[in-house]
Amino acid sequence: MEKKRGRPPIDSEAVNLRLPRDLIEAIDEHRRDEADLPTRPEMIRRALIEWLEMKTRKI
Repeated sequence: MEKKRGRPPIDSEAVNLRLPRDLIEAIDEHRRDEADLPTRPEMIRRALIEWLEMKTRKI
């Protein structure tokens, strides 16, 4: 069987959104503070996960 090209299948869905330039700049600034310099989408994922964890702890 020949290997397929492209991204491996994962349980996810794309979410496209527009952000104000100042928010993008703030995200980029925080990305540079990370040891592994994550991509913008990865930094947004991390921020959302952190926010959700904080919300869960408050309940």
